[in-house]
Amino acid sequence: MTPNIESEQTVTQRKVGEKVVYERDWQLPEFTIKEIRDAIPAHCFKRDTLRSFGHLAHDLVIIAILAYAATFIDALPEAYRYVLWPLYWVAQGIVSTGIWVIAHECGHQAFSPSKFINNSVGWVLHSALLVPYHSWRISHSRHHKATGHLTKDQVFVPSTRSKLDLPPKDQDPEDGMHHSMFDEAPITTLLKFAIMFSGGWQAYLLVNSTGQDYGRWTSHFHTSSPIFEPHQFWDVIVSVVGIIGMLSILAYSSIVFSPLAVAKYYIIPYMMVNFWLILITFLQHTDPALPHYREAVWNFQRGAALTIDRSYGWLLNYFHHHIADTHVAHHFFSQMPHYHAEEATSHIKKVLGKAYVNDDTPIPIALWRSYTQCKFVEDEGDVVFFQH
Repeated sequence: MTPNIESEQTVTQRKVGEKVVYERDWQLPEFTIKEIRDAIPAHCFKRDTLRSFGHLAHDLVIIAILAYAATFIDALPEAYRYVLWPLYWVAQGIVSTGIWVIAHECGHQAFSPSKFINNSVGWVLHSALLVPYHSWRISHSRHHKATGHLTKDQVFVPSTRSKLDLPPKDQDPEDGMHHSMFDEAPITTLLKFAIMFSGGWQAYLLVNSTGQDYGRWTSHFHTSSPIFEPHQFWDVIVSVVGIIGMLSILAYSSIVFSPLAVAKYYIIPYMMVNFWLILITFLQHTDPALPHYREAVWNFQRGAALTIDRSYGWLLNYFHHHIADTHVAHHFFSQMPHYHAEEATSHIKKVLGKAYVNDDTPIPIALWRSYTQCKFVEDEGDVVFFQH
């Protein structure tokens, strides 16, 4: 189902009895977690350690084959090198994103019934991709527990009208229209894309960019960050140790092989992984068709439905372990392994009805639309949509 982007003229409604303010003609879904879970076959919740290792081995073998094949590129004529190195970077980035997804699955305890296996495998894989495993696992869990909540969600949190210094709604001459302050040349938007895709992930980890504003420095590397509880101190330390270990390996490799070799074989594919990560997650949670909720109306199941399934084509869906086209199922049941998510999605659709959103808009168009139309939400209201 393609999202229905409603007109700007749709009036705000007030449910007087509950004093809940709705924008547009949005209807709050009333399904329960039990209704959704009961609709899904029991075997979809089974975590199979051997099967999970099979998927991991599949990805690692392909990564090794690609890296080995790349060792022959510089022996070829220069014209071939200009073509084959970018092909290697794209292919390695796609497959390595699958490794990132499996590590993310470990963080949800979906890789195996064993917590030790989950955290051991996840720590190694995410450290290899310069992700602080436990630190991000903790903040990501908070995201899942508060998806779509304006003051508790952890990532891609919308700016409010007042935060952007826009006039109050009743004094805004451009209310209900496109705000001229967001006008920019297409080349400027493309430049912002480049910044977002090249550094957005690191900015989130380092300084909580696009996360909640806690009024002080918040970082996945800082044990006293407000995203952590005191008892999680050693989880953060272990995460940092993993990053230091991987950076040491890269530094040593630069000495043994050369910095250029490390850049060609690791750094550029790593940046490609970050590109896919930002693109996929941004479009999962940012769209003009979906609202955000405030405390008065938010609950877990309503928040879990505030995400969008998008297909990136069979090849990318396959190598990314369907993280993009079964994301709704993932938000309802994050301990469900990815290899059951497609089947589960087919059953979830029936329960959610029109609350299930699958957008088949071509990815570049969806990206442009979300980036240019999703600028802020109102300071007031319990169901609020992006405006621009």
